[in-house]
Amino acid sequence: MKPLLALLLLSASLSAAAPAHIVFLVSEDPNNYDAVGFAKGFAENELRALGHRTTIIEGNQAQPTHFEGLAAALESADLLVVFVRRATPPQEQLDAIRAHLAAGKPLLGIRTANHAFIPPSGQAEPSPGLAAWPEFVPDMLGCQNTGYETKGLPYRVAVHPSAPAESPLLAGVNSATILGHTSLYRVLPLSDDAAPLLLGEAQGIEPAQPIAWTRLHGAAKARIFYTSLGDPQDVVQPAVRRLLVNAVQWTLADG
Repeated sequence: MKPLLALLLLSASLSAAAPAHIVFLVSEDPNNYDAVGFAKGFAENELRALGHRTTIIEGNQAQPTHFEGLAAALESADLLVVFVRRATPPQEQLDAIRAHLAAGKPLLGIRTANHAFIPPSGQAEPSPGLAAWPEFVPDMLGCQNTGYETKGLPYRVAVHPSAPAESPLLAGVNSATILGHTSLYRVLPLSDDAAPLLLGEAQGIEPAQPIAWTRLHGAAKARIFYTSLGDPQDVVQPAVRRLLVNAVQWTLADG
């Protein structure tokens, strides 16, 4: 296929999803990989060009975190993007996320979503009036949160051997150009219904870990995408940006 034709076909596939309202849930936290800056840049440079409308909900502080306006924003949201760590917000805000998913609406998790609503280490219970949701990780994302590996960085990325052939999520994504610059999350085992896409391989570290996958959640089959990539050095790589755009369009697609 000629390069120009291939580019036109890929562009058409990315434009397949109708314009949507995308809500980002982020927090300003020195350990949260500039999630706020990423959300603003990704919304401006990638999503609005595709016709999507975006709302960025920022936590009022690193921990504990209150997400003012989240419940109202989710009432009209077509997609929720979660990039927060160890937040214990008021119960009604977590209930709004549960309702979003129960309605069959999709979720895209980035890196620290792996421990989005798990209290900080050593804190057994959230403060009065606040709530934790550790089950979000296995029940929604379909993975485990069992630590991370800091050796062998930056780690290499490859297409997972179980990745579906011709996956639209990997269209235009050259995995060989991706390097993971921050710790490789240990997420195994994945849920039985997870479909892994990419594999992170740190030199001398076994086993390799899935770093991107999809699954369907609940009776309404809400589309879920998660990637443990998310460091600022990760998300500036063209292949990672393309992966995330593909993921947005996949989560929003019908059928």
